[in-house]
Amino acid sequence: MLLKIILFITLFSSLSLTQQFSDWHNYTDMKVIANIVVSGNAIWSATDGGGFLYDISNNSFKTFLKTDGLNGVSLTAVTIDNSGKIWFGSNSGIIDVYNPETKSFKTILDIFNSDKSSKRINELSSSGDTIMVSTDFGISLINANNYFFFDTFFKFGDFPSNSRVNSALKTSLLYTSTDQGAAIQKAGATNLSAPESWNVYRASNGLPSNNVRKIVSFKDTILAATAGGLAFFDGNNWLSYIPELNNKFVNDIIPKGDSLLIISDNKDVFLYYDNTLTPLFSTPGNNFYTIDYSSSEEILIGTNNGILKLSDNSFIYPNGPNANLFPDMAVDGNGILWSASGTDVSGVGYYKFDGTNWYNFNRSNTPQLPTNAYHTVYISPDNTIYLGNWGNGFITISPDGSITNYNGENTGMQGINVNADFLVVDGFAKDSKNNLWVLNYGAIDRKILSMQNSQQQWNHFSVPPSGSQYIDRYFNLVIDQYNTKWFCSQGAKQGLYYFNEGDDIESTQDDVSGLLDNSSGINDNFISSISVDRRGDLWVGTSLGVNIITNINSVLSGSSQSLRISSVFSLRQQTVTAIAVDPLNQKWIGTNQGLILINSDGTSLLATLNTTNSPLPSDQITSIAIDENSGTVYIGTDRGLTSFITTSVKPKEAFEELFVYPNPLLLNKNDNLVTIDGLIRDTDIKILTISGKLVKEFSSPGGRIAIWDGTDDFGELVASGIYFIIAFDKEGNSVATSKIAVLRED
Repeated sequence: MLLKIILFITLFSSLSLTQQFSDWHNYTDMKVIANIVVSGNAIWSATDGGGFLYDISNNSFKTFLKTDGLNGVSLTAVTIDNSGKIWFGSNSGIIDVYNPETKSFKTILDIFNSDKSSKRINELSSSGDTIMVSTDFGISLINANNYFFFDTFFKFGDFPSNSRVNSALKTSLLYTSTDQGAAIQKAGATNLSAPESWNVYRASNGLPSNNVRKIVSFKDTILAATAGGLAFFDGNNWLSYIPELNNKFVNDIIPKGDSLLIISDNKDVFLYYDNTLTPLFSTPGNNFYTIDYSSSEEILIGTNNGILKLSDNSFIYPNGPNANLFPDMAVDGNGILWSASGTDVSGVGYYKFDGTNWYNFNRSNTPQLPTNAYHTVYISPDNTIYLGNWGNGFITISPDGSITNYNGENTGMQGINVNADFLVVDGFAKDSKNNLWVLNYGAIDRKILSMQNSQQQWNHFSVPPSGSQYIDRYFNLVIDQYNTKWFCSQGAKQGLYYFNEGDDIESTQDDVSGLLDNSSGINDNFISSISVDRRGDLWVGTSLGVNIITNINSVLSGSSQSLRISSVFSLRQQTVTAIAVDPLNQKWIGTNQGLILINSDGTSLLATLNTTNSPLPSDQITSIAIDENSGTVYIGTDRGLTSFITTSVKPKEAFEELFVYPNPLLLNKNDNLVTIDGLIRDTDIKILTISGKLVKEFSSPGGRIAIWDGTDDFGELVASGIYFIIAFDKEGNSVATSKIAVLRED
């Protein structure tokens, strides 16, 4: 059963509140093609971001991710067995078997659960009812019908134990290609677990290289593709085959009748036919990994940019983000997710997601971008997008889509100490006066904070105002309700900085600034994330957990001694990577061990999500973004993005109409959750019978949605009938009503 809904029950006083996460989705980049296999009109692909099926007949895609039942994340191999089932292998050793008839997965965890240090599956190949699994520690044989491992071989001749096996071929004998050379089953040998059952061959036996990538049978001849060219086996030794490929790294070969397709040096494609080697394609801009034919003899190449269809040089891949990198994300007022990609100047730019499609922006399709290194994103209240660049300042994207570049020339900001033109912007925020504040990662003039007012004028500030020797590695800018700027440093002086320019921005006399660290009560100087919650408290994530600073206005008096700094007990010793606050003031905490949800004041742990109990592709959380209008939570990881919907939704300004569902409610003992949508902040709710008798009374969590569990004030399921739902504010001045039919099934 696919994991679609996870329920966590938490007690708040006497009220049982159900925190519901639903409608899970994974989003990954599937352009890095590790392996492909063709069956009729279907191209099955194993990619760095999961698996996909491409139907040649109608140009359609079907993707396979954790939310679809796939357990492996970074796929490395794919094959089809005799019954038509699709076998996917992964970098972690997980094998997923997809049955196209039942549209279901069977997951095999034997290799994943083994004690081997490296469990990567390098190739899956089918021979009769056997699936041969080439791994980083040997080769395993699986019965394709019952998924039983009936043999595993760890040592071949005098090769080292647990040698990496790159591929396997079964004819009358079993052939394996390894990083140590080629191993061939001895004729008549039956106990292949015994090292002496194998003949082994190295470069000293004629192989062009000990690094053998693949062994195939071509026109009754055994060929070995190696890191130094091709060779054929004459029964005793290996001899050079196709001399033009000598000293070339042969990545993949595939026979097709009397011809042979060859990939070499990750970039060259050749056709060998009638003793003639013909170059077909060469490119320095792509990495070629695998090759195959379609049913119509179309040559298909798995690359780092999708499946290359050689006939028209087009690339095949499903819509998705441009990379599996999500270092920083934000949701705009229209519900569109924006994500940065990282600090690589030759990288992939930035991307946005409208709930259906991904749109990717980089220098190739957006020439006004100076580089592709966008690593931080911020969205202002007027829906302007700000993207910080690693070395070229920042850009803004206005609501009409126009892009403006900001750098040292038009802002007055200076870059790092070795190159003043290399301007790294690592944070944005707007204050209560609508001034834009920009954090400079490493200003050579020590003016690490810059402010642009509504007249587009710039002012620059040093923190401290003078005499600072610390000029690098500032990041994570937030502004509190008192217009104090808070940011982190991981440079020469680590900790949490604060700055307030006072009323006179031209004078430093009323400026307030300082540094909080271990000596101030922060649990660790390595601060990774900060966030101001809806009560105005500052949440500080470190490598040892989370601190809460509850009276942040006290720094304005010029002293940090009276700050109240506490720690969240349930997060102690956690390496925190991200903090986000939802409309209920709950905190979503990203760590290197998964995602944690805690209540508004940090006293209760509400949920823990990781790769074991959820569709998260990785436990390494890199960023969190929340759509307050839909309750969608986006979780960025180092292996892709996951989203799900919660009941934490921004409340209405005023009552309009209540939406109550499901209606009617079919009441049983297992699933009795009624969603009440359309609430204002701090709503009280009463459930009444049609005669006006009070059945249950409770308060909403604070957002637009509340949940009724179908019980009365005594915890008993209510009787069948019509019930009124009355929602009202604390003063009783604003009221909304609805009704629901309840049908008991017991």
